[in-house]
Amino acid sequence: MLLPLSLLWLVSVSSPVLAANAGSFEDGGDTLISAMMMFLGNEEKVYVLDKAEGNPAQIEGHPAWGSVWDIKTKKADVMDVRTNVFCASGMHLPNGSFVTFGGNSAVGRGGKPGSDIFWDSEYRDFDGSKAIRILNPCKSSDNFASAQCKWFDDPALLSMNKRRWYSTAEPLADGTIVLIGGFVGGGYINRNTPNTTPVPEAAENTFEFFPDNGRGVKDMAFLFKTGGLNSFAHTFLLNSGKMLVQANVSTIIWDYDTNTETPLPDMPNGVVRVYPASGAVAMLPLTPANNYNPTILFCGGSDMPESAWGNYSFPAINTWNYPASHDCHRLTPEPADGSAPAYEVDDDMLEGRTMSQFIILPDGKLLVINGGLNGTAGYSEATGETFSYSDMPFGMSLASGPVGRPALYDPNAPKGKRWSNAGLDTSPIARMYHSSAILLPDGSVLVAGSNPNVDVNTTTIFPTEYRAEVFYPPYFAAKARPSPTGVPKTISYGGDSFDITVPGSSYAGSGNDAAKNTAVVLLRGGFTTHAMNMGQRYLQLNNTYTVKSDGSIVLHVAQAPNPFVFQPGPSLLYVTVNGIPSIGSMVIVGNGVMGPQPTAPASTLPDSTLHDSAKGTADGASLTPDGTPNDDKDSAKASSTGLIIGSVVGAVVLVGLLGALALCLMRRRASQPAAQTTSYAMTPGGQGAFRGAAYPGMRGSEASAFAPLHRSNDSEVWNGSTANLTGPYRDDVGDARGSTAYDPYATTTATMARASKLT
Repeated sequence: MLLPLSLLWLVSVSSPVLAANAGSFEDGGDTLISAMMMFLGNEEKVYVLDKAEGNPAQIEGHPAWGSVWDIKTKKADVMDVRTNVFCASGMHLPNGSFVTFGGNSAVGRGGKPGSDIFWDSEYRDFDGSKAIRILNPCKSSDNFASAQCKWFDDPALLSMNKRRWYSTAEPLADGTIVLIGGFVGGGYINRNTPNTTPVPEAAENTFEFFPDNGRGVKDMAFLFKTGGLNSFAHTFLLNSGKMLVQANVSTIIWDYDTNTETPLPDMPNGVVRVYPASGAVAMLPLTPANNYNPTILFCGGSDMPESAWGNYSFPAINTWNYPASHDCHRLTPEPADGSAPAYEVDDDMLEGRTMSQFIILPDGKLLVINGGLNGTAGYSEATGETFSYSDMPFGMSLASGPVGRPALYDPNAPKGKRWSNAGLDTSPIARMYHSSAILLPDGSVLVAGSNPNVDVNTTTIFPTEYRAEVFYPPYFAAKARPSPTGVPKTISYGGDSFDITVPGSSYAGSGNDAAKNTAVVLLRGGFTTHAMNMGQRYLQLNNTYTVKSDGSIVLHVAQAPNPFVFQPGPSLLYVTVNGIPSIGSMVIVGNGVMGPQPTAPASTLPDSTLHDSAKGTADGASLTPDGTPNDDKDSAKASSTGLIIGSVVGAVVLVGLLGALALCLMRRRASQPAAQTTSYAMTPGGQGAFRGAAYPGMRGSEASAFAPLHRSNDSEVWNGSTANLTGPYRDDVGDARGSTAYDPYATTTATMARASKLT
């Protein structure tokens, strides 16, 4: 049940009181578009993206599929996005800007093919399958009508080498991004029956870089091996500079410079975690205690047998009757002792989940939220067992049994005690396919989206969802939160340490105990879509401390170890005392520029100094969120590094050019076996307006069919540009976009065709 809240919004570190109901959901307003994708732009704004569809909200004479949500007011404003961003990937850039890659072809009402090979005259969306879109996040004090606050989205000027739909983006240590795989055409999975992977008919089994910088496109053997179940592959940059890549049931360590793959053990129990199984996957917090050595947690998804996955058109079975997996496993890809990497059994989730995602919280715990008990991601009008949409029990959804109650995973708890949902409320809103969640600066979580439908449908059982919620983790039960001062604007890799002061009003009880239980963390929420947060990472910085007689604590903090541990770009910095986080401050990690990052030797931190009589004055703030005394030992001792680099890069720097074509796919189903019930009652509505017979196989470019999408000439060279934008983006340079008379929707095919002429 949704509990009423009396919330004192926290907008300043001078307001230390946490006044939300811990464990509850609050109304988050209306995102105006269905939140298929989200990212935190800055301390004030969350940016939201949707596929091109018939949303009631309008902009520039067409339905909107972009918006910006204000954290303080919980109100959204539409933004213009020119291309179809359906099932794109995305990532931050070193200067704090964000970029999205690829998407779907132009579509019209009901997901039908666009009226032109490059755009649709009604929805006015351009083909987004090779698009690269860049945004410089703005604040309320900025002019959102100015070009500098708008999406740059013109594939004729900036695009990938290949069409990529459902691709993966992973940032590298120099701030560039590798783009992996994706679909070329539509389908539930990117293979036909029998289980082969036609190329280039369905799958883009290659990788490329942004910016390209002459590196080009290369085949990736792993994608051929995992064909059919490698959309939105899970990727994590490792300390060695290599990358963990996981898809289907296969796992490798990949050297992207030499394109060399080292096989690791298969995923135990045959559980698939990538789309459309869509398990919850995240890197556990990197801390001094684990020497910043990555361990990846894989939970949920599906262990459907190979024959059940079907092909382009739809799954072979009624997926909504197949329970999602409870299974969790950990993997440390590069063990510190030199032993062979091996999956380790972890505690099962409290219930099976598909389409759930992990949100790393400032206290180092992982929140799992959203998803269903049964089935998979995707949507369809039929399956291999149900041939008519009129017989589909959950509309187009291929999953059933919404899980409205989140759960918390404590990576440091002993086995058997890592999962809990005690005190956590249950949302009444079904968050199924195309739902999303992102961490906000105050430590709450924005939850939005859900639309397992080919176009807007507000009458089906799992409708297009515009309502947002804000979830408040248990630490909101604390009476006060830390209010640190001295937080820098930039974090470097190595160098001199810096000091942060935590006043005595931030905690209660012994100053010595509070100091021993204080941590300074960098937390990047990433780019969220399809139950994953690309680029999400948590890093605890080394620190020592000096406890003062007045109860204040001076933290002597080291900088980030190196750019392999935490890639350059924007991040929130939190100070947690006894597990209670401050409000996060946005910082830039690195020098704000793409390229090799300056590094310096780790600093020698001063010894910690205690003061036995020092006390906090916050009346119970040093208690844990459940109100019990804190018995934790030191959570943040260290000796490390830290040179503060000068200024934050302000303007959007459009880094080099090229791109990967993103191929998004449409998968939809619903599930609810007799053996499992929904976690709350769902009242069936109408089946919606989209009805039709089972798809007979591959056909043309329409989002409503699980079949490859084609242009009239798939062999044409389309925007394989090698141009680079070497400085800050300006609207008035080199293109008519600087003109107030410019109509981006009047150029259609002619504009898009320019792409093939760029050099």
